[in-house]
Amino acid sequence: MTSSLRRAVFFDRDGVLNKAIVRNGKPHPPADVTEMEIPPTVLPALESVKELGLLLIGVSNQPDVARGTTTREAVEAINRRLLDALPLEEILVCCHDDCDHCDCRKPKPGLLLQAAEKYGVDLASSFMIGDRWRDVEAGRRAGCKTIWINYHYDETWPVAVPDVAVASLTEAVQGVIQSLNEEEVPCPSKP
Repeated sequence: MTSSLRRAVFFDRDGVLNKAIVRNGKPHPPADVTEMEIPPTVLPALESVKELGLLLIGVSNQPDVARGTTTREAVEAINRRLLDALPLEEILVCCHDDCDHCDCRKPKPGLLLQAAEKYGVDLASSFMIGDRWRDVEAGRRAGCKTIWINYHYDETWPVAVPDVAVASLTEAVQGVIQSLNEEEVPCPSKP
């Protein structure tokens, strides 16, 4: 890693930073800030990674804006609340739908690439934490280590095999910390 580049942990928003609204086994974003809930384990998990000097950046698909079922203002209000409550640098958002064929909608890595350019991030030594295949695939395409939080949603995975699968954000962050600690262990010297 070049010394001028920084490490980051990228977090999906809905289902990772705040609770997803699950209907019929499928996750959905909260409709507005009144539906948004930050689980009590999120702040301590993020603080433990922030203390290690990593950048914390949210990356979120919000296709309901393109679909007309929510507004950009509602998305931004939720993001402001998350930014006020959590030690995040920024939350980057794609408000397109699949039919828009943009570069920023996960599973494409556009949001991660934008953040890498803006903040000088070394993607190969960074992490993507998400709860859906699109998050894992975007992280993989960007060259990050990927951690999938398995909430047992009712959806198929067309691609994307995560580097690590866990059951919670706390476990995901422990995986990041463990990975960093393993890098710092010196090799035994040869006699």
